[in-house]
Amino acid sequence: MRVDQWFPDFSESTITLLNLLIQVVLVTFFLVLFGEVLPKVYATQNNLTMARFTAPILLWIDKAFKPLSNFLVSSTSIIEGRFKVKSKNEISNEDVEHVLELTVGNTASKEEVNIYKGILNFDEITVKQIMRTRMDVAALDYSWDFSQVKNQVRDTGFSRLPVYEESLDEVKGILYTKDLLSFVHEDILDWHTIVRPALFVHETKLIKDLLKVFQQKRSHMAVVVDEFGGTSGIVTLEDIMEEIIGEIKDEFDEDDLAYKKIDENQYIFEGKTLINDVCRIIAQPLEIFEEVRGESDSIGGLVLEIAGKFPKANEIISFERFEFQVLSIEKMRIQKVKLTMQPEQSEEESD
Repeated sequence: MRVDQWFPDFSESTITLLNLLIQVVLVTFFLVLFGEVLPKVYATQNNLTMARFTAPILLWIDKAFKPLSNFLVSSTSIIEGRFKVKSKNEISNEDVEHVLELTVGNTASKEEVNIYKGILNFDEITVKQIMRTRMDVAALDYSWDFSQVKNQVRDTGFSRLPVYEESLDEVKGILYTKDLLSFVHEDILDWHTIVRPALFVHETKLIKDLLKVFQQKRSHMAVVVDEFGGTSGIVTLEDIMEEIIGEIKDEFDEDDLAYKKIDENQYIFEGKTLINDVCRIIAQPLEIFEEVRGESDSIGGLVLEIAGKFPKANEIISFERFEFQVLSIEKMRIQKVKLTMQPEQSEEESD
């Protein structure tokens, strides 16, 4: 049935316009459906099958058009050389992460993909993003006697402890627990003689550069300082490795994790949990909160940045598809946060 039979009272020009609109809408719909949506869905669900099917075809096309391709590339190189133009074929991290996600369950496990993602983002992470903050640092006072030092070492269980005088802004060095083993049964010892020099790094230093420093200095810990020379926290070799391979648990770590998973879309985090760790746990890109995180490094600080004020207990702060509910506050510090993620809208739904 034609359009003029549907609308007999319309003029010929109006019917012509309606015919054109209907054709454009139908053609666009079928092009998008069969040319983009369905191939993407099929290729995502059957990636290896699709690759094996298309690879011979693409290889044949490449051989057939190779002479033309070589000619165009050569001519482009001549033009670029004459005008001194350099071109780069850059692939974004998001594209690479999408490709990595497609390999899960076929050629790589979820853990392997997370390691690949950690390597991919390794060059962009700073010391400040992974360090243990000043408030969470266990240290030794230079004025303590040997018995106090032994008690602190026993209570913390750490293999290395910073030594400070008066405040953490005056770090004198690092005490290695293994250096105390020969004197563990002694009651009096001038333990200051076995304190080793500390390595200091700025909080803006990239962890890839810090890893090289650790290798050169044969060190496993550094004291992180801010732009004013004050102590921001500490960073260890283990912190750097965890950015690639995930959390490392040893026999001295507490069993209680810094988060609790309720379901696939709901988590409870301690306020001091680093934003990078949160992103890895909820399987989101590290830069997902980049535009709103400001100078904050923990999820508690992120909530403060988004809210723009100090929230009340049980208050909900929203950002895009994420909801942060402040569960507990102690001494003007956010202790626990419940994170709820709304299901992500797929490309087919957004189209």
